[in-house]
Amino acid sequence: MSKLDRDKWDRRYADSSYRRGNPVTLLQEWLPRLAAGKALDVACGAGRNAIAMAHAGFRVDAIDISPVGLELAQKEAASLGLDINWIEHDLEQPYDFASDYDLIVVLWYVNLPLIARLGDCLKPGGYLLCEEHLVAGGELAGPENPRFRVAPGALETAARGLDVLLYEETAATNDDGEPMASARLVARKP
Repeated sequence: MSKLDRDKWDRRYADSSYRRGNPVTLLQEWLPRLAAGKALDVACGAGRNAIAMAHAGFRVDAIDISPVGLELAQKEAASLGLDINWIEHDLEQPYDFASDYDLIVVLWYVNLPLIARLGDCLKPGGYLLCEEHLVAGGELAGPENPRFRVAPGALETAARGLDVLLYEETAATNDDGEPMASARLVARKP
């Protein structure tokens, strides 16, 4: 990502109308099923998913390009008494992730080579949860640029080497009543 991308995300997080409070539904559905351990939130933004994982007892590393988003996330976590390791980094650049995560989430950030590599960062028995905007016809909520969407089957292919527990591509309505298409994945390292 460029400075332009960082600035774009900083502006979005500074605009309070863009921030979301609840964690992504996929994470809400799976968190109660998982034993707490060490977690990674990739492209964490303003921290809603990292905060949910920390609240569930996980020790969380959360990484994002936006210092504005990370500052908002840190303030919210601190107000809740949660200790999260916030990392500012451009995920289009190499990063040396730990290799002992029990849970990694990548939600609404498309970087299929990174997603494929994150399987190596899981402990045996660790989980990868991903949800991405899906390339589909018609007007849909989410990014217009297909670069920020996954093609049908691409997210499942990126999880090669992991045991796929859930993979679905759906068309639904988002919280704002807009049509959207997404690909959802839950995979476990053997």
